[in-house]
Order: sequence, then C-alpha cells, then structure tokens
Amino acid sequence: MSDSSPARTVPVLEVWCELQCPDCRTALDDLRALRARYGDRLELRLRHFPLEKHQHAFAAAQAAEEAAVQGQLWPYVEAVLARVEELGRAGEPLLVEVARELGLDADEFDTALIDGRHILIVDADQAEGKAIGVTGTPTYVVDGERLDGGKSQEGLRERVEEIVDRLLAGSGPKD
Repeated sequence: MSDSSPARTVPVLEVWCELQCPDCRTALDDLRALRARYGDRLELRLRHFPLEKHQHAFAAAQAAEEAAVQGQLWPYVEAVLARVEELGRAGEPLLVEVARELGLDADEFDTALIDGRHILIVDADQAEGKAIGVTGTPTYVVDGERLDGGKSQEGLRERVEEIVDRLLAGSGPKD
C-alpha cells in the first residue's frame, strides 16, 4: 500500500516547533490537552523550525532527534522547553544535562551534537517548513491547514480539535 492510500485512520498534527521559543513552551499546554483528549487517535509529529535569532535552537533540534532515537522525544522536548531561558544562557551543555536527568545516554547526546548525525533531518524539516509557508513557531499543520501560533495561540486548540473531530468522524481529509 502506498502512502497516498486513503486508509490512514489516524489524523496527524504536525507541530513546527523550536526548543528555544517561549511561545512553543506556552503551546505545551495545548499539546498536552490534545494528547489527553485524543490519545492514540491523533499522531503528534514534531517538526523542527529553528529560528536564526536563537543561537542554540539548531543544536536543540538535533538533540530532540537523539531523544527520539532513544525513545523519549516528547519528555525531552517538554523538559527543554521548560528551561527556555536557561538554554539561552547555558547552550549545548544544558541539552546534555537534560538528557542525563531523563535517564538517557547523555554521552550519546554529546557525540550526536559533535558528529552532526541528525543535521539532515533538521535541515529537511526547516526547508519543508519554509516551502509550506511556516515563518514562526509554533505553527500547526493538520489536514493541510496551517495554523500560526507564533502570532497568537488564541483559539488554536479549538480549531485543531474541530479539524481532528471532523477527520475522526469520517468526513475525511479535505481535497
């Protein structure tokens, strides 16, 4: 079966995020609420969109990919976002410290940040984000609709819920 098959039953919410972004930290409440409401009926997919104004965002995106490899993507993302200001001051050592605090292989994080094994994933996300019009974070894409949370997060969760509820009710993706 190809990827274009209409049989996909679980809607995907792409979350274009940057781990040094205070607005992304604020958006965690919405993401937790969506996770609580839908559980495994909605796939939250982290997409990286590091902003040039945040000097540690690109490294943080790579570290998040290492957390994914080690099976702890969302706990890691939440832990780093909880310390946005500290990341701005401490940089990469904080990324490794958070991994250690979560019981992950911190040495592997350190190595991954040095050898750049996750750079291509981050670059590809950033390029795709630019191609679809992402300009800031957080930005959500669900069923082809882009919702910009970088300008205002007011009403965004409700809008995402409307779209996901429609998809789950079986009216299918819009064309």
